[in-house]
Amino acid sequence: MSRRKSNPEVTGKRRHYPDDFKEDAVRMLLDGHSAQSVADRLGLSGTQILYRWKKQMMAKIGPVANSLDTRVQELERELRRVERERDI
Repeated sequence: MSRRKSNPEVTGKRRHYPDDFKEDAVRMLLDGHSAQSVADRLGLSGTQILYRWKKQMMAKIGPVANSLDTRVQELERELRRVERERDI
C-alpha cells in the first residue's frame, strides 16, 4: 500500500483533513490495520484522531453500523481468547 499524503489545510493551530482522506483512514482501520500503523502511514500525530473519525463515521451511518462494529469487536476478542487457548 502506498503512502498517501494528507495535505491538511492548516487554519490557526488546527489541521483540517478532507472528508475522503478521513474515510480512507477509517476504512484502513476497519480493514484490520492497527491504529498506530494507519497513523504512521498517513502522517497523523496520533491514534486518537482516527478513533474520533471512526466514531463520527459510525454515527453518520447509524445503528446498523454500530451493531456490526460491536459484533466485530466481540469476534476479535473471541478469536484472541481461542488463540491463547490454542497456544497453551
